[in-house]
Amino acid sequence: MNILVIGGAGYIGSHAVRKLLDSGYHVVVLDNLITGHRKAIDPRAKFYQVDLLNTFLVSKILRNEKIDAVMHFAAYSLVSESVQKPLLYYQNNITGMISLLNAMNDAKVKYLIFSSSAATYGIPEKLPITEEAPLKPINPYGETKMMMEKMMLWADKANNIKSIALRYFNVAGATSDGTIGEDHRTESHLIPNILKCADSHDKIFTIYGNDYQTIDGTNVRDYVEVEDLIDAHILALKHLIKTNLSDVFNLGTTHGYSNLEILECAKRITATDIPYKFGPRRGGDPDSLVADSTKARTILGWQPKHENIDNIIASAWKWHQKHPNGYED
Repeated sequence: MNILVIGGAGYIGSHAVRKLLDSGYHVVVLDNLITGHRKAIDPRAKFYQVDLLNTFLVSKILRNEKIDAVMHFAAYSLVSESVQKPLLYYQNNITGMISLLNAMNDAKVKYLIFSSSAATYGIPEKLPITEEAPLKPINPYGETKMMMEKMMLWADKANNIKSIALRYFNVAGATSDGTIGEDHRTESHLIPNILKCADSHDKIFTIYGNDYQTIDGTNVRDYVEVEDLIDAHILALKHLIKTNLSDVFNLGTTHGYSNLEILECAKRITATDIPYKFGPRRGGDPDSLVADSTKARTILGWQPKHENIDNIIASAWKWHQKHPNGYED
């Protein structure tokens, strides 16, 4: 089966490429390398440096490579940046989805697995969050993801493009061998930033906000390990092809950790006393996001293997120790 992975040079996309290849799929990667890394792409995959907004070229690749299904990981995903640059997010995320759906319709490719987000829920009315919870995003990033999901549903009705949206909670960790991991040119994620401070020995880590309605005043998030996450994508693809029915699934562990709890865990894993301070809240951050992933576990048969936060941070630390400067490209 031929799979096009859009955003395959990014953090999550590169893990998807490797696991798909290891599972026997033929993989083609499309990435413009604005945020991704060429070195993160498995050399077994065929690579096109193309922007998703170029509908003509995307359609040509879909046809020439005889693509059967698409996995989309190419949306911009920084909450605080989306608040500061909302039009950038609307242009890349929404226009990119329009381009992809047009290209898929033109090339008659009918299956799409989409990297969505818990940010679509906004501030939840109750925890843990199920897929039936209302979508009330509180930042442009979450709103673009919600709109992309809605476009997919209409494309199903109009063009018979079947899709599954996977609403991630916080993704963390790296491959068990430490060869690929998380390297963003502008890093906003909690765990890699803590590990950078652990490695530097002189940086003070900043926790943004300590007055949230949580156990210790800091944000609470549900962390899902990246390789477990990709297992869910492959299961979702198999389910989509088998049922030919569009759907949506949460991916998380149903256990939340506060920023301070993550910091304490990182201290244990790195054996480093990481100094920290509190800073102002970041725009668009909900107090708590914790998933109910019963639907994915029941229907897809998803069984995460790395739900212990110590294991997740340990794999991220292994990657960081092997690549202190990331991919250096």
